[in-house]
Amino acid sequence: MDRSLLRDGVFRRLRDAIVDGTFAPGEQLRDSELADWLGVSRTPVREALLRLETSGLVVALPGRSTTVSFIDARSVRDAREVIAAMHELAVRDVAGRLSIEEIDRMRDANRRFAAAVESGDVAGALDADDELHKVPVRALGNRALETVLDQFGPLVRRAERVRFSRNGRASVELHTQLIELLEAGDSQSAGLVEFDIWHSLPAEEESATGVQR
Repeated sequence: MDRSLLRDGVFRRLRDAIVDGTFAPGEQLRDSELADWLGVSRTPVREALLRLETSGLVVALPGRSTTVSFIDARSVRDAREVIAAMHELAVRDVAGRLSIEEIDRMRDANRRFAAAVESGDVAGALDADDELHKVPVRALGNRALETVLDQFGPLVRRAERVRFSRNGRASVELHTQLIELLEAGDSQSAGLVEFDIWHSLPAEEESATGVQR
C-alpha cells in the first residue's frame, strides 16, 4: 500500500476509535499494541499519534506515555468557534448554487439523522450529521477550509456524542431550515442557521464522564 494512504488510514482508524469511545478519556495508548491491533508497523502509528496530539485528541508526555485526552470544555469551545465559522462560510458561498442531487443528499441525510436520533443510535446520528454538513463543504471546494475541519472537527464530534446521546431532535428542524434556505439561495439566513446549529453544543452540556472544565 502507498505509504501516504497507509499513514492516513491508520490516523483515521485511531481518530475514529477515540471519537466513538473505543478508547476512553485517560486511556494509555501504546504504539506497539496499536500496531498489533491495526496490523501495521509502529512508524505510521507514531505519526498518527503526533497528528492526534495536534488535534487535541491525545496528550503525549515525551519519554513517558500517550493518553486519550479528556474532553476539555475550553478546548471544545475554541474548536467549535472555528468549526462554526468554516461551515458558515461554506453555506453562505454555496447558497443557491447546489444541484438538485446535492440538496436531495442533504434531505436524505437529515431523514436518516432523525431516525437515528429517535432510535438512540448515536453513531448513526453522527454519521448522518457529518454527511449532511459535508455536502456544502465539498461543493465549495476550498482545500484550506477542509484542512481546518479535518483537524478540529473530531474534537467537536467527540463532544457531540454527549449531546446526541441525550437529545438531538432540535437539530432535525435546524437542518430542515438550512436545506430550505440553501435551496432558496438565502445566503445570509443560511449562514445564521448554520451558526446556530454548531452553537447548539453548549459547554454546559458537556458534563458526562471524561469532560473537564
